[in-house]
Amino acid sequence: MFRFALREPSSYTILVVDDEVDNQTYLRRVLATQGFTGVETSFDAEEMLEKVEQIDVDLIVLDLHLAGRDGFSVLEELRRRKNGDFVPVIVVTSDPDPRVRQRSLALGACDFVARPFERDELLLRLRNLLEQRDIHVQIARANRVLEEQVQLTSSELHQAHADMLVRLARAAEYRDDQTGTHTWRVGYASRLIAQELRAEPRFADLIGLAARLHDVGKIGIPDSVLLKPGRLDAAEFELMKAHSTIGANLLAGSTSPLMQLAESVALNHHERWNGNGYPNGLAFDDIPIEGRIVAVADVFDALTHSRTYKECWSEAEAIAEIRAQKGKQFDPAAVDAFDGIYRNGGVSDIRVSASEDDEVARAALAAALGRPAPHR
Repeated sequence: MFRFALREPSSYTILVVDDEVDNQTYLRRVLATQGFTGVETSFDAEEMLEKVEQIDVDLIVLDLHLAGRDGFSVLEELRRRKNGDFVPVIVVTSDPDPRVRQRSLALGACDFVARPFERDELLLRLRNLLEQRDIHVQIARANRVLEEQVQLTSSELHQAHADMLVRLARAAEYRDDQTGTHTWRVGYASRLIAQELRAEPRFADLIGLAARLHDVGKIGIPDSVLLKPGRLDAAEFELMKAHSTIGANLLAGSTSPLMQLAESVALNHHERWNGNGYPNGLAFDDIPIEGRIVAVADVFDALTHSRTYKECWSEAEAIAEIRAQKGKQFDPAAVDAFDGIYRNGGVSDIRVSASEDDEVARAALAAALGRPAPHR
């Protein structure tokens, strides 16, 4: 008694390709004795190839000598159409030439039976190939399940990253921003600038989120310096400048594209186009583009909002200062981009509420975190 397959024999679809009716009838009868009732037949190669496209075939029994087209060209065509699927082919022929066998196997046939063949031998070979087919199908199904589980886990991880970003940004911004919305506005403005510069959409999404962490290093600055009403002296200013490196160190070592970008923003948003910034005195294009973008967004927002040490400026006064610092403190291209946003009325849109934007950030982060790190 033969154990032909891992599944019920009737669940398989076997395609018999032979231009002789008697051969088809005999094979169908042999297969039926073992429960293989799902047998399709084709007389020529074109009909057979159409059926392979239309139905889910588990195994092909192919006669090499077909009217109008030989079996070798059929094997070549099947190999081109595989697309990662494994459909075993067993070749049947009466040609005794060993080169025929070798060529068949070289073109992708999985097994070979010479006619006239033994019934039991044919059935055993069919059973082995169907078991291989089952293993392939089960592995493919398991891989799909695994991919779905990975996607679900990634989605949950993205949500966790979003929550972490929101809380970390709030921890920093509430130190010196009683409204708690400065970092949201800087992030929003940074995304607008990136879009105006025609950056890739994935980069614009990421910088809009990463910019929220530009001042996270202020967590490490004493209140006596951070909240001082009035100008800082030289020693205090040196302490304040350290927030750039503190922030970068807090964010360093992550494999997340978002956190890598946020690390660069934290480190470089006080660098100046003319090289007079900190912490590393970088100039021109040596300053990463994310640092140049956030520098403009940060200064504009700081100027147009009150702090313990200053009164707020009007939008017109602030934009005039941004323009005056073009090519000095700021990258000229970033200034032009921000100026374009201002002239088109986009600056007013930056006045978004933190409560509304929390959900926006979570949604954007879920999309952005899974993308490759942007080219900079």
